Amino acid sequence: MPVAPPIPRIPSLNALRAFESAARLGGFALAAAELGVTAGAVAAQIKSLEEELGAPLFVRGARGVVLTPIGQRALPGFVEVFDRLATAVHELRQDAAPHKVHIAALPALAQLWLAPRLPLLRRTLPAVDVSVTALETPPNLKRVPFDICLFYGDGRSGRHVWTETDELLPVCAPETAERLTHPRDLKSAVCLTDTAWASDWSDWAASAMPGEDFVPKGPAYSLYAVAVEEALNGAGVLMAHRALVEAHLRNGDLVAPFRQPVPLSRKICIWIQPGTAHPDILERVIKTLTDKQL
Repeated sequence: MPVAPPIPRIPSLNALRAFESAARLGGFALAAAELGVTAGAVAAQIKSLEEELGAPLFVRGARGVVLTPIGQRALPGFVEVFDRLATAVHELRQDAAPHKVHIAALPALAQLWLAPRLPLLRRTLPAVDVSVTALETPPNLKRVPFDICLFYGDGRSGRHVWTETDELLPVCAPETAERLTHPRDLKSAVCLTDTAWASDWSDWAASAMPGEDFVPKGPAYSLYAVAVEEALNGAGVLMAHRALVEAHLRNGDLVAPFRQPVPLSRKICIWIQPGTAHPDILERVIKTLTDKQL
């Protein structure tokens, strides 16, 4: 009578993903955010994996979790496997729909830099279907199905395929500018601030008005596009990124009352995942978006 021993079962893929994500990111909450589930679900998946293995993978504490020696030894292999799996899935999607391009972008860049360029992209590459997702932080392209990333960065990373310098300068509606003759006039002006870039005012003032005891006073906004709209409405002076308000400066809706632009330390950066399945399509999209004729 033939013997057919049971084949050892591979642990749940969801449990393995939960372990890899939590181990790589250093916590259950961070893993939950990446995987789109709750921290409780991540904890339950990892607990079931530990019970199946018969060994703990994390030490739980009041300040979070720490990998056990077993977990530490296992992590590099799982990171490599899930990176390769995500890349394979991404390439499969690209092969199935090579003309679908998904761009992840910082909200301000998506609204004020990218959106004005999309009509030209549609006219130049009518067969390309572009989707845009606004994110506050750059995604891990090894894990999410984005083809192109558009964010501010230091410009030094080798992953960037295109960078453009930007500069800081105060801008406002023409009628607001009539009351401004010197940078020190900003001390009594309403200054509009984007909360994500609150340091832009001090960065500009340190170079453009050194020695002045200047603290901007005025409302703050969590959406840069709203701050720009308020500047257009005459609500005050905005510390602007030139690349994001260039069109308004050209048509005169906004003006720069002072001739002291200050180079921004960050650059506008575009990058793609290395080894993408259809780099020619992405290169044409990037070339169109970065056309200097805009």
